[in-house]
Amino acid sequence: MLTRFEELLGFGAAEHAAVTYKNVTLTYGELRERVARAAEGLRWLEPGARVAIYAEKQLETVVAMFAVAAAGGVFVPINPLFKARQVEYVIEDCAAALLITTPERARTLSGSVRTVLIGDLDVVTTDPPSSVDHDISDIAGILYTSGSTGSPKGVVLSHGNLLAGAASVAGYLGHAHDDVVLAALPLSFDAGLSQLTTSFLAGAHVVLVNYLLPREVVRLCATHGVTALTCVPPLWAQLATQRWPAEATRGLRYFANTGGRLPKTTLAWLRETFPQATPFLMYGLTEAFRSTYLDPAEIDRRPGSIGKAVPNAEVLVVRADGSECDPGEEGEIVHRGALVSLGYWNDPARTAERFRPFPPGGDEIAVWSGDVAYRDEEGFIFFVGRTDDMIKTSGYRLSPTEVEEAAYATGLVAEAVAVGVPDEDLGEHVVLHVVLTEAAAPDGLRLALERDLPRYMVPRRIVTATALPRSGNGKFDRAEIRRSAAR
Repeated sequence: MLTRFEELLGFGAAEHAAVTYKNVTLTYGELRERVARAAEGLRWLEPGARVAIYAEKQLETVVAMFAVAAAGGVFVPINPLFKARQVEYVIEDCAAALLITTPERARTLSGSVRTVLIGDLDVVTTDPPSSVDHDISDIAGILYTSGSTGSPKGVVLSHGNLLAGAASVAGYLGHAHDDVVLAALPLSFDAGLSQLTTSFLAGAHVVLVNYLLPREVVRLCATHGVTALTCVPPLWAQLATQRWPAEATRGLRYFANTGGRLPKTTLAWLRETFPQATPFLMYGLTEAFRSTYLDPAEIDRRPGSIGKAVPNAEVLVVRADGSECDPGEEGEIVHRGALVSLGYWNDPARTAERFRPFPPGGDEIAVWSGDVAYRDEEGFIFFVGRTDDMIKTSGYRLSPTEVEEAAYATGLVAEAVAVGVPDEDLGEHVVLHVVLTEAAAPDGLRLALERDLPRYMVPRRIVTATALPRSGNGKFDRAEIRRSAAR
């Protein structure tokens, strides 16, 4: 039985390809050696020390994550799309003892934490090696995801969470040593990290790509004979515009979707383009790694369903009192079992709100998702919507407050409310309603937001007004603003 995250590297044959980036491939033997050497250089870390990793996907990024775990630390991968504002928040919030990054990215930050360049991991040693003794319940990593109060929240994952999640997902996807998995999602995503863990558990080959152009995905599928590809709906929509030659499609064993509903037209294109590939439609929470998947045999019988619980998990639809909903009755999705994370880092209030006993009054902690769904007579779950104001765009969940705070920080707005508007390709796109300061112009605000925010957070539209609607208690009337934005 595995007890430590880094033990996932032990399944691949020493001479078998483990991970490729651009024109360089590390075998499992080479990867294990690189991780061991880097871990020795990090032995000075206190047990449980947080190490932020801010870099694009590359071989060194993978080495860093596993080396931090092997050294007894906690890896904190930061989305490479984050700008300085978000990166410095994460570093401060998790009290990182070390930042591992590239020279170019280091120059954009304040330098308030000890920094090591990602290519120098094997020469970091400053103290004698110390013994590392951690077990399955210890913290392995923290993944930062947007929170409903505006600031990102760090989801705390134990070694056990990551190992149970890897076994669950690799099991239903059928990962094997001869699979070639194209890792197209950020490693700071639970689904992106899962592409590493499930592949390494099977001794498979992972090909890293930092997505820029859809044709690059097609090229890599052809070059490496990719057998497994998981994407979010906006990426699938872009890939549907490409010409896929036979050498790029013939090896694909499955394709999978996560991060939002896949439009029917895109699913139809995928099935036509990859007729031999098995489709997997998935739903997950960072707080519980993965939650459900739809049995491929049920796709035509149950269009729109997110399926049933993944192995090693129980997923229910319940009323506010915790009692299970009847078929067809809407309720909240609750996830329980080995994949449920340890809560939010340094945030007991939000942890208590989302991580609560199930059944109420019991001893087991479950994730109350905030997502509304119903189940049919046979237990298949159908997603309805969210109970909060989170915006789901381009596969990301973002808080409207994050966009609003960035707008206020420019000094150009007096009032700001961001809402999500349904979008066939993105899930939702962001519309920002503002009251500008006297001397401000919309073009200046847009330029400032493009400078300060990741691309997926930048509003599609900025709507100006002399005043924003308010409810009877004086708060902004988000429901009315959302209705206005959708017109």
